[in-house]
Amino acid sequence: MKETEKKIPVEVLNASKSYRQGASEVLALDGVDLYVQPGTFVAVMGASGSGKSTLLHLLSGLTRPTSGRIQIEGQDLATLSDRELTHFRRQRIGLVFQSFNLVPSLTAADNILFPLYAAGIQPADDCGLMEIAARLGIEDRLSHRPDSLSGGEQQRVAIARSLITNPAIIFADEPTGSLDSETGQSICKLLRELCDQQNRTIMMVTHEPSVAAWADTVVVLRDGKIVGRFDSESFDDSQSLAAQYQSILETSGPIARSSAS
Repeated sequence: MKETEKKIPVEVLNASKSYRQGASEVLALDGVDLYVQPGTFVAVMGASGSGKSTLLHLLSGLTRPTSGRIQIEGQDLATLSDRELTHFRRQRIGLVFQSFNLVPSLTAADNILFPLYAAGIQPADDCGLMEIAARLGIEDRLSHRPDSLSGGEQQRVAIARSLITNPAIIFADEPTGSLDSETGQSICKLLRELCDQQNRTIMMVTHEPSVAAWADTVVVLRDGKIVGRFDSESFDDSQSLAAQYQSILETSGPIARSSAS
């Protein structure tokens, strides 16, 4: 592959994930195939229990598939040891959580730099901290600890932390779930700008049509399977997008779920 060619950020090949629950085995994800092109913004929608968070955990290497293959930037995650996977995740994957997951005793700056500290890297002056902070509008909040930041500021710190290693892709798990609607929309706008202006690849899990409307493509999960996908730009507002989402769920019909005893 030529250096100028961009690797596919995300490839999911017939991936399934099952969990033991008592004497039975529950299939949380069932034969999913998914490809995400560089520089695109994808929203994964589904009700609670649809498998969307499980999918994100597989993609970010936080758990391994029961079967199938997950590739990030051409790297098959199954070929990595736990130690190698941890290193790869720190270097190539940016994670943004609903609950922010900031360290209370650290300043915003140290929270942003935490992935570098965890990798044993002493950040240089040109590590990009100030540039990222300025881009996210938190350059004057770097010396503050999380308890003195608003929810929106804390989420911006979390996004900055996800960017500090220049990852191949950013995975965001319900990033607006802990925020009021106005602040949530500002975070969506920020993610949209990161995609458009910096060619970042972003994959976001959400159950909110108004959040999914910011993405290029919406993937719909139901009972562990992808039952539909559509381009969000085809819809004028979040209400029409929500109607399309509901239509897909209603027309997908009952899904046979296999389980092992």
